Amino acid sequence: MRVPVSWLRELVAVPADVTTEQLAARLTAFDLKLEEIIGDSVVGPLVVGRVLTLEKEEQKNGKTINWCRVDVGPDHNDADGGRGIVCGAHNFVEGDLVIVSLPGAVLPGGFAIAARKTYGHVSDGMICSSAELGLAGDASGIIVVEPGTAEVGDDAIELLGLGAEVLDLEVNPDRAYALSMRGVARDTALAYGLDFTDPADIEVPSKGTGYPIKVEDAERCPVFTARIVKGFDPTRPTPRWMAQRIEQAGMRSISLAVDITNYVMIEFGHPIHGYDLAKLKGDIVVRTAKKGEKLTTLDGVARTLSVEDTVVCDDRGAIGLAGVMGGEDTELSETSTEVLVEAAHWNQVTTARTVRRHKLPSEASKRYERGVDPELPARATQRVAELLVEHGGGTIDDGLTVVGKAPKLASVTMSVELPGRVSGVEIDAATVVSALEGNAIEVALDHDTVTATPPSWRFDIKDPYDLVEEVLRVVGYDKVPSVLPEAPAGRGLTTAQVIRRRVGMVLAGEGLIEVKTFPFAGSGDWDKLGFAADDPRRTQVLLANPLSAEEPGMTTTLLSGLFKALVLNIGRGHTDVSIVETGRVFIPRGDGKAPIYGVDARPSDKQLNALYDALPAQPQHVALLMSGARERGGWTGAGRAATWSDAVAIVQHVADALHVDLAVEQAQQMPWHPGRCAAFTLDGTVIGHAGEIHPRVLKAYGLPPRVVGAEIDLDALIAVAPRVGPRPDFSTFPVAKEDLALTVDIDVPASTIQHALEGASELIESVRLFDVYEGDQLPEGKKSLAFALRLRAPDRTLADDEIKSARDAAIQAAAAAGATLRT
Repeated sequence: MRVPVSWLRELVAVPADVTTEQLAARLTAFDLKLEEIIGDSVVGPLVVGRVLTLEKEEQKNGKTINWCRVDVGPDHNDADGGRGIVCGAHNFVEGDLVIVSLPGAVLPGGFAIAARKTYGHVSDGMICSSAELGLAGDASGIIVVEPGTAEVGDDAIELLGLGAEVLDLEVNPDRAYALSMRGVARDTALAYGLDFTDPADIEVPSKGTGYPIKVEDAERCPVFTARIVKGFDPTRPTPRWMAQRIEQAGMRSISLAVDITNYVMIEFGHPIHGYDLAKLKGDIVVRTAKKGEKLTTLDGVARTLSVEDTVVCDDRGAIGLAGVMGGEDTELSETSTEVLVEAAHWNQVTTARTVRRHKLPSEASKRYERGVDPELPARATQRVAELLVEHGGGTIDDGLTVVGKAPKLASVTMSVELPGRVSGVEIDAATVVSALEGNAIEVALDHDTVTATPPSWRFDIKDPYDLVEEVLRVVGYDKVPSVLPEAPAGRGLTTAQVIRRRVGMVLAGEGLIEVKTFPFAGSGDWDKLGFAADDPRRTQVLLANPLSAEEPGMTTTLLSGLFKALVLNIGRGHTDVSIVETGRVFIPRGDGKAPIYGVDARPSDKQLNALYDALPAQPQHVALLMSGARERGGWTGAGRAATWSDAVAIVQHVADALHVDLAVEQAQQMPWHPGRCAAFTLDGTVIGHAGEIHPRVLKAYGLPPRVVGAEIDLDALIAVAPRVGPRPDFSTFPVAKEDLALTVDIDVPASTIQHALEGASELIESVRLFDVYEGDQLPEGKKSLAFALRLRAPDRTLADDEIKSARDAAIQAAAAAGATLRT
């Protein structure tokens, strides 16, 4: 909400020695946060000029420019009584008064004006549009000053109010009343303990009924009022002071009738709409839209309405989208001499849904969906009607149409001690009552209980803690003491935290760079990753209000974000990329519908369990992708590209660092290559995969070939990992070396045989696979696995018979696993 300070000071007699900065700080402390103080946007000579001559000149590029002589006053004219200026706009003619920035002026954005040669002329200044001066308006149209409102040579900065200070306030949804000068002035008066002039404190005379109106759904439209002004002169200009205030508030001046409705909306906070009475056909009816009904709104767009929309109609059909925007058929124009002024109270929820359904936000809908004062419509119509007559002539009809009645707000009961208990500040009963009454809340004190009835514009006050907030902002949030809880001593990091840090160190040691990506994905991501139609990873937790329609839900795999990061890095010229991410994935459980409980009491254990059960599973995963060189070449030797075995090895290193044994077996799982994919199992459960990425996936992302990657469930590893690894027993006795070449079926994982060998004897210290052979010297369907065994005893040098016994035990264990000794 943009608040012109001069306008605010008219409504509240803020002491003259209070600076704008001090005023902004006080309002910020009062829950109206300052975004910006908008001050002088133009520096230097800016004057009113009259166009003496205008010559149109066609250019070689097809553009037509105006070569003008402009009288800018005796203090600024050259020896010939004017200045030559080139202008590309065409909405002005000879004799018009325009705004001219002269050399030495600096416009918004640091745009300095100087005499310069262009289109074969020296342009000695610039004729300005609203946008060039930082005003709301059409960037392509020059500002044409109404005759009689200024003289040639006048200071245009003062005329346009460019030197006025404006507060840009952030208004929270629960303070919708502050989207008006009336609301901000009321809070300013309360903050300084002053009285304020309420612009809505006006009489609303009524003699007889006005224009016939019928409301079919009182829940969608509790109040509808209308008043008629006849004999209005639509050609009269908007007073400069009014146009200036509208522009300072961030809107643009359009025409007198429209400007008056906008002015009163800013002043009261209640939107008003004007209809051309001559264009109305029959009675006005408020109803829900019919299926397939059409309406062309004021922005010129023909819209197909939903049966959920609320519309204003006459005998022809819809003429306005309730609470959002009027229709083109009945809009005010330069020929409108009879105006029907309408102000209604529209339901917040239906208005908000209509705005999002049609993607049609407006100044009116911004206020309606946050909530407006339901007792204002009749006074708003009266205020608009009076201003129309005052500045446009004509008369106000005696009749006033009022349909419905403003709903009453429920009272809220609170212990008078609650504000003090919540804040930790001593607040007596008198202060509580005074603070609430200062907010226009009716208060009844009965012993230690306060019964508060909110005013019509404070529909956000629904429970005792809303009242506490109103008391505290008067007392001052700065009075609330800052008390830090004492940290419990001696607990340190949790087991999971220690293990995650250990994993991070291992991944960093592997040369991987950690990235963080957005946890959102959609069907397009699953298609690129090659997930089958029935792949459970396609089932997502969907968001009610996603950032992007292409990514409507939470991701079920970290790879969806990592691929996007890899594409970005390779697109920036990085050929060798190794990235890793540790984060959560989101797996739906049940129907995903969480029960909704009240906030008046703590949920029971049963209710909490129901809430937790509705939440998705959120396991922590680790995923990585590597493209290009794993080891870079140089003077020390040739490098090598990353391969599927590197991805497998990194996962194994992570597991080793956590002292967890993972089984590795061949698998087929998208997005990995079907012949170069390994699955990691823990107690028979698959917890991740690693290998080379499928070429079809790389093509979908536009990535180079031979990208490798992995993803594992880190929580599954943490669940079985000890906080501190087993203490190794070091033996100082010599090692015995034995190599075994074993023949197995080609589909038997090497890890199966390795685990069998490791458990064959206590003397086997380590087992390492050092060769895999498939060829003509083996039967079809067979492969050879060569293992290096290291044997050692903790307390002695091994004898030959002990070494032979351990070797025989290893061969027997391998045989039990399906292997035979190769001879």
